[in-house]
Amino acid sequence: MIYSSETPKENLTSILSGISNFPNDDGEPVFRAPWEAQAFALTLHLFNKGLFTWPEWAEILTDEIKLAQGKGDPDLGQTYYNHWLNALERIVETKKLTNSMTLAKYQKAWRQAAERTPHGLPIELTQHDFET
Repeated sequence: MIYSSETPKENLTSILSGISNFPNDDGEPVFRAPWEAQAFALTLHLFNKGLFTWPEWAEILTDEIKLAQGKGDPDLGQTYYNHWLNALERIVETKKLTNSMTLAKYQKAWRQAAERTPHGLPIELTQHDFET
């Protein structure tokens, strides 16, 4: 089960207990933008499908945070989900669920779609985003 408002709080708390520095408000996740919630939900979905273990996830996320700190990230919480997304991309590549070429293709398509989307509207990918 991926996280939803119906997930029992004790289940969510146990899921999050293995993650250091997780932004939360009384055990509930805090998201600054919709993409953060989506990255969180996708991670839990892949975990619940048994594609990786929570210790594997925690190790990769911790490593991504340490890499960022080594590059000067002050670790004040604003960049937490950047690390989360980097860890998600890394684990799906490590588990051979995708590859770097496919990730790059989607990153480029999302950038193009975001650039043409007026502020406040949902970003929608089109076939054109993948062809240019």
